[in-house]
Amino acid sequence: MIHAILASTSTLHNEDYLEYLIPHLPELFKNVKEVLFIPYARPGGISHEEYTSKAAEAFSKAGIILRGINEFEDPVKAVKEAAGIFTGGGNTFLLVSELYRKKIMNVIKEVVKNGTPYMGTSAGTNIAGLSMQTTNDMPIVYPPSFQTLGLIPFNINPHYLDPDPNSEHKGETRETRINEFHGLNSQPVIGLREGSWLELKDNKVTLKGKLKARLFKKDKLPFEIETGTDLTDLN
Repeated sequence: MIHAILASTSTLHNEDYLEYLIPHLPELFKNVKEVLFIPYARPGGISHEEYTSKAAEAFSKAGIILRGINEFEDPVKAVKEAAGIFTGGGNTFLLVSELYRKKIMNVIKEVVKNGTPYMGTSAGTNIAGLSMQTTNDMPIVYPPSFQTLGLIPFNINPHYLDPDPNSEHKGETRETRINEFHGLNSQPVIGLREGSWLELKDNKVTLKGKLKARLFKKDKLPFEIETGTDLTDLN
């Protein structure tokens, strides 16, 4: 049984890092004293150590210790023995490349599907889908595969943005890019707005947060879904 929080972003405007998610950490990581952090996405190019320190400070507010996977000699063993896992945001191409290079993509998938609680933000959420192909990130490295964890039977587009009717920009939108994806791929895509997340609990996938999400299906018009919507059978 999978227990997970898949959040669109780590930081909301005028809030501290993970501030809006901290109240939900004790429930997700119930009876977990130490969580393994995967900092490979390196937002803004920060080091693994800097990123781990930042995330550890946030987790400490929930009374949970966070240790970076970079602190362990054997990353495969670290994942297998972790009581909980948090994968931070940043560049999804870099994250996926490192997960394959360290040979832990499938190991994470296995342990999470066997019950290890998981949280992802941004890139860490993007990899929970069937593939990373609906990321917004620049391809700064070339991963060996676009296939990811497949914790849910669809894809996610974190940081989903609606077109701004007051903007002078009239070019491609996020919706345009997702429609391009559906020109060659069939799985649904959830446009997850910042401040919203997917909760995986008790064999259910539920939209959480204050905002609606936008659902894209191949050859169909996209539509809005309300917070609280059950997405378990979306495929």
